[in-house]
Amino acid sequence: MPRWLLPENISDVLPREARRVEYLRRALLDLYRSYGYEQVIPPLIEHAESLLTGTGSDVDLRTFKLTDQSSGRLLGVRADTTPQVARIDAHILNRHGVVRLCYAVSVLHARPVHPLATREPFQVGAELYGAGGVAADVELLELAVASLHLAGLKEVRVDLGHTGVVRGILELAHLPAVLVDELLGSLNAKDVPSLRQQSVALPSDARAALLALARLNDGNEVLAAARRELPSVPRITAALDDLDAIVAQCGADAVSIDLLDLHGYRYHTGVTFAVHTADAPNAVLRGGRYDDIGKAFGRARPAVGFSIYLRELADLAEDSPPHAIRAPADDDLQLRALISKLRAGGEIVVQRLPGEKIKTRGQGDDDFVFDRVITRRGDEWSVVAAHKAGREH
Repeated sequence: MPRWLLPENISDVLPREARRVEYLRRALLDLYRSYGYEQVIPPLIEHAESLLTGTGSDVDLRTFKLTDQSSGRLLGVRADTTPQVARIDAHILNRHGVVRLCYAVSVLHARPVHPLATREPFQVGAELYGAGGVAADVELLELAVASLHLAGLKEVRVDLGHTGVVRGILELAHLPAVLVDELLGSLNAKDVPSLRQQSVALPSDARAALLALARLNDGNEVLAAARRELPSVPRITAALDDLDAIVAQCGADAVSIDLLDLHGYRYHTGVTFAVHTADAPNAVLRGGRYDDIGKAFGRARPAVGFSIYLRELADLAEDSPPHAIRAPADDDLQLRALISKLRAGGEIVVQRLPGEKIKTRGQGDDDFVFDRVITRRGDEWSVVAAHKAGREH
């Protein structure tokens, strides 16, 4: 096997993609900072029991594990950043009141999320601790929508759900844990025939509500239909009230409601949201409320957040190579001073090396548009438009 081959679903990030990813990383962190979110950089590895705290079995399966030669303890390479940030909030910062944190780091997956996905995603996210209720949910959703608008997505459609609806119905059913798992599997697959069969012995109100859920997936009108068709128990009513308020305030271009969305059901404790686009096989952003995540760290408190796989988002972003200035191969002090001044002002200046030939478009310079050149006119160096400069010498 050639030495240069990389493992399956692992790839280099080449200049054009790297430029888009890095631009978005900086822009998103600046956006989050403008809302008061402080950046944290958790370690790449830590003890597995800490890394997997509060996560579902899917994260466990995606986590690389190894034995620490120093302590003999089992370590994990992070597959998701949220548990690490929850640990930081609970034990390292240990602040009172609301804490806003954000991150931009690589994670590693033992298994890809889907067949074409990289196993080394770059994850960016924001999380808010210490505040429950709709206002905190709306702030995170507003920030999520702003993140995707910043990346150039024109029509941001948010798919909303709420785990309180299914939990409220299951409370009416009084099922043992084994049967709950089977029922959740049918619900998640929207398998109505199986759902009918599994719910035969349930109380009539719980059975009717479960079957109604398969139809409650559409626009805002779903919430009104849910109030008519689902039992008026406090947990379900509170969940629908939350969704009504969020729809009115989240700032998305379009909103759809799926009361049967069970993504992260064991993990999330309230509203859930995702953003899908026709150009990507999976959601480009996922988030929601997960108030129980700090419990295992000894500090249970409200928490809501979202994460983005940045490389997938960068693939959807508009791309235009940056404009740059071509400088000739010359060690003249005035030329060097001009180049330094231009670079200090934020310009990209690429100076030819002695003997270096100018490449035409398609020969390796596609990452820049050289629309200006530095040329000497008499004793002075100046920047002129490339089409006016004629052929460089």
